[in-house]
Amino acid sequence: MSSREVGTRRAFDAAAADFTALGRHLWEPIGAATVAAAGLGEGDRVLDACCGTGASAIPAARAVGAGGVVDAIDLSGPMIGELRRRSADLPQLRVHEADATAWDTGDYDVVQSALGIFFFPDMTDGTERLISRARSGGRAVFTIWRGGSMVAAGRHLGRAVAEVTESAPPPERKPGLIDRVDQTDTYAAWLSERNLSDVDVVVNELRLTMTPEVAWLVVIGSGFRGLLADLEPGAVEQVHERYLDSLRAEGVTELDATTLIGSGTVR
Repeated sequence: MSSREVGTRRAFDAAAADFTALGRHLWEPIGAATVAAAGLGEGDRVLDACCGTGASAIPAARAVGAGGVVDAIDLSGPMIGELRRRSADLPQLRVHEADATAWDTGDYDVVQSALGIFFFPDMTDGTERLISRARSGGRAVFTIWRGGSMVAAGRHLGRAVAEVTESAPPPERKPGLIDRVDQTDTYAAWLSERNLSDVDVVVNELRLTMTPEVAWLVVIGSGFRGLLADLEPGAVEQVHERYLDSLRAEGVTELDATTLIGSGTVR
């Protein structure tokens, strides 16, 4: 596991409770849209990869009913613990702390992942491994950020951290595959190369109203939290204040959180 992957995992471990708090504003609408695109039915068997605290796993479990099964997997123990707490009334939702790319159970009717596949060390290989867990004729549904989404929050947070720590802003992430497939046509083409037919990509428009509460939840309830990992509590509070000041100074009242939901039939 690379240092970047370790840092991402630490950030999500630390963010578990705040991830849930942000959920009703961000993760849950995205998860619900992912499940809607999957077209789940009563009795379906579903694999939900990179499940977090259950934004797509919980509505999937409700959709498949008592006769179905949802295996929800995530590497983060705290996220899995939060999901277990939230899904105690859904016995058909089986929760596992596990690596999605090494999951060996197969023959699922649907394999889905909401905002997860771009965290894989190799996005193409990891996605193909997930697709291979579905039965022939089953469905695969993967949600990613559309290009430009969430960028403003990261820019203003990076600026605030740099001011408080009197350091250079965090280096920009090196462009990767996700940056080449984050538009409707390029994403559809990439999915079509992954043993999927009848590929469709839906644009799920979402804009968050950036109240002070929501704006800070976007930081502490997401992977952005990693930028705060090495700071003392007092410094984190200073970053909080500078971040909100920066948003106000530029008149940022909304955050683009639009996603692309790609789906296809497994050959």
